[in-house]
Amino acid sequence: MTGDSRAEQGTALAPTETAFTLLVSSVLDYGIFMLDPQGHVSSWNAGAERIKGFRAADIIGQHFSVFYPPEDIAARKPHRELETAIAEGRLEDEGWRIRKDGSRFWANVVITPLFDETGALRGFGKVTRDMTERRAAEQALTERRRLFTHLVQAQELERRRIAWDVHDDSIQAMVAVGMRLQLLADRTGEPYAHEISLLDASVREAVGRLRNLTFRLQPPGIDRHGLVEALSQHLHEVVAGSWGLEPALEHDLEKEPAPETAITVFRIVQEALLNVRKHARARTVRVGVTAENGGLRVHVADDGTGHVAVARRSQEHFGLMEMRERAETAGGWWTLSSAPGAGTTVEFWVPDLPAGELDEPLPGAPLARFDSLTAPQGPS
Repeated sequence: MTGDSRAEQGTALAPTETAFTLLVSSVLDYGIFMLDPQGHVSSWNAGAERIKGFRAADIIGQHFSVFYPPEDIAARKPHRELETAIAEGRLEDEGWRIRKDGSRFWANVVITPLFDETGALRGFGKVTRDMTERRAAEQALTERRRLFTHLVQAQELERRRIAWDVHDDSIQAMVAVGMRLQLLADRTGEPYAHEISLLDASVREAVGRLRNLTFRLQPPGIDRHGLVEALSQHLHEVVAGSWGLEPALEHDLEKEPAPETAITVFRIVQEALLNVRKHARARTVRVGVTAENGGLRVHVADDGTGHVAVARRSQEHFGLMEMRERAETAGGWWTLSSAPGAGTTVEFWVPDLPAGELDEPLPGAPLARFDSLTAPQGPS
């Protein structure tokens, strides 16, 4: 063996630890990295950079909670995962994670605590795999069944809502009519013009409320004009015309989503706008719809006072529960962020079923805008 051959062989036969380090750092299909005992990133491999988008210089030293969506951070999920890993010796989880650019991906995560020979915790090993494609394939097989189930559940929710609205709203108006009828009956022999006028006003009010309820039950124009036109009409006639807010709508849709997707999006936006009216004390509200990852990503943002207390009671608030259930039953996600004086933003994503493309792109796409919509003022 020549000297050159021996040198080449010496270079190839690196120590075991060096070879293993080289293997880990070069793997592309898995994000493999280390955390210190407090959860800060202390090492970073090529797979982690490919999956999460962070370069080593950008992420080392940061807490690993930056990979989690806001709702998981608020629930202290990253900290609980480390605690569980220590208690049980290992933790495996699947869920949404965040890339550097803010997009979400579905991840399989394994966290292993690392102890030295004295039993002291030295940190954690973390392995992350991007399972978005696998999850999408699994969802494609069950999507129609899922959507069917979702639609049935949504119908039941609507029936419950009708019952509550009729009980708390329209019935009360009819009770007022009955009280005035009793008043008229007690005042026999006198002119009834004033009481009849009051009765007429109550009946008209009840009819108006029933019409509003009907409007909320049936999204106008989705079957004829599609999602964007239905949202635009709702903002124009209700949000601006009846409520007096200044709405804006923007979208980059070039084709119409499936009807089930459109109705799901409309319902969640409708509920979010109703919450703005009830809680936000806002002047403006903006709705955005973007095609992303085979579905629609939507946000509803207002400039109101924020209602963190409502967000914290989300498990008890019917409107927030309904929005979350609609999005998650459709196979998507939903989140709410709110801070005093900074307004509130509802954001969600739902997958879209395959649907036929429109004969031509939606008017104004991409990024069609409808700012400062106006409408004749109506009763609040």
